Amino acid sequence: MTTGPTPTTTSVPTPARAPDPDGERLRRWRLVLGGDQADGTGCALSGRDAAMDATLAALYGKGDKPPTGRERSAGLGASAPSVARWLGDIRRYFPSSVVQVMQRDAIDRLGLASLLLEPEMLAAVEADVHLVGTLLSLNKAMPETTRETARAVVRKVVDDLEKRLATRTRATLTGALDRSARVSRPRHRDIDWNRTVAANLKHYLPEYRTVVPERLVGYGRAARSVKKEVVLCIDQSGSMAASVVYASVFGAVLASMRSISTRLIAFDTAVVDLTDQLDDPVDVLFGTQLGGGTDINRALAYCQSQITRPAETVVVLISDLYEGGIRDEMLRRVAAMKASGVQFVTLLALSDEGTPAYDREHAAALAALGAPAFACTPDLFPEVMAAALEKRPLPIPDTV
Repeated sequence: MTTGPTPTTTSVPTPARAPDPDGERLRRWRLVLGGDQADGTGCALSGRDAAMDATLAALYGKGDKPPTGRERSAGLGASAPSVARWLGDIRRYFPSSVVQVMQRDAIDRLGLASLLLEPEMLAAVEADVHLVGTLLSLNKAMPETTRETARAVVRKVVDDLEKRLATRTRATLTGALDRSARVSRPRHRDIDWNRTVAANLKHYLPEYRTVVPERLVGYGRAARSVKKEVVLCIDQSGSMAASVVYASVFGAVLASMRSISTRLIAFDTAVVDLTDQLDDPVDVLFGTQLGGGTDINRALAYCQSQITRPAETVVVLISDLYEGGIRDEMLRRVAAMKASGVQFVTLLALSDEGTPAYDREHAAALAALGAPAFACTPDLFPEVMAAALEKRPLPIPDTV
């Protein structure tokens, strides 16, 4: 008996389900709108989407007006354990940048600042510059059991900022200091060839296709003695929180450079000199007290009293210029410092935020004195300082 080949069974693959762009769009709108009866999506969430929606609802469920239909609200209440769970949830479902925004909104919308005084809460948050500002505003109310945890949180943020900003700042300012020490009879290895060629173009010999360098321009040898003095004068009113954090970090970086003598002055209606704490920016930050009034004139009077070499000094005022002191005397003081040779820089903010709120009348008055006021990002700050040290025009952003 002849047996033929055994027939094989060919399985037909199940066609892959085509993506549903409309369904994905509805899902996203459902997450945005919150599931109110009027959202019009008709989309039900499950699994991870439902859990994500619950974390959003806990924070954004109640607006300024009473909601209609089903309320998108789970609420965080005042329970530290529930808030700690919520903080863990948002870190599970959202990227770090979004987590930081939601934490800020929770502090502002739900009044959770007091809960940050509990160590277990601080251990659960995503640390950033704005959280540091909140902790500093709570500094005086902070119990000892929380203080060490708070310092650890602040330390992490400060260390991250130093890693990002220190190397470029030192390199930029070292170059500026060397350029400001140019000499006319340099040694060969100190010749600035670009400037030497530019200075001697009139001595070009076309038959030899060369320039005769009758005058050499070079860099001065970096001296070990102090070349420049920098005074950072920081407004510690509540709106300047991020600026205080960045200024403290930059102050510590500048203080680490032997050729720059750095002073750091913080003020509200009182003035505190934090120069002796510049070796540790965390100590500087905990030496500030965010909030209170503003007396710029008093702060500048103290800064002026510390200046011994005006022609070699840069004063950086970091303030939104809402002056509570004597306005005319403040302006006269700025004019006197500039007349003596001080390079005066006014920063309305030192942060990554957009255009800050500031006193435009005072800003215009300072600009009329030759001290234009502008907001500055941390990435731009080294260039601003380099320009001030070299006494050349400041790189003012176009958005001012």
